[in-house]
Amino acid sequence: MSKTFKGRAILPGNLEGEALVTHVGFNTYASFFTSIHTPVEAAQCADSSNQELYGKNLTGKIICLPKTVGSTSSGAVWQRVARMGVAPRAMLFSQQIDSLAASGLVVADVWAGKRIVTVDQLGDEFLNSVKDGNWIVIRKDGTVTIK
Repeated sequence: MSKTFKGRAILPGNLEGEALVTHVGFNTYASFFTSIHTPVEAAQCADSSNQELYGKNLTGKIICLPKTVGSTSSGAVWQRVARMGVAPRAMLFSQQIDSLAASGLVVADVWAGKRIVTVDQLGDEFLNSVKDGNWIVIRKDGTVTIK
C-alpha cells in the first residue's frame, strides 16, 4: 500500500530509491566525519549520538529526517561528499529546512555539480510512516510516495 505526501521542493528532481530514516536531528559534520577526511567508496554514518543511522551507509540513500543540527561547517561538508561521489541521493525533511542545511545542499548543487534532491515540510505523518528500506518515489513538484 502506498502513501503520498506533498512537500516543498527546495532542490527539485525526479528519482526513486531506498529510504534511510532518523527521528532525531541529522548532524551533517558528525555523520560524514570519517568520510570527508579519507577517500572512501561509501559514506558510513559516524555520528554515534544518532543510533538510528550510526554505522549505516548513507551513500545513494534517501535520508528521511525531521531536521538537521550542527554548525556552519555543514556547507563545506555537503560540497565535499558531493564531489567525492558519496552523498545521499535525496534529503526529505518532515519539518522546514534550516538555512544551514539549505545553503549547504545548494553549494553541493552549484559548486560540486551534484544535486541532492531536497524536499521539506512533508509533515510528522510522513516521518512516522516511512521505514528503513521503504522504496521512495520523489517528483520534482515535491510529491513523495512511500511504496
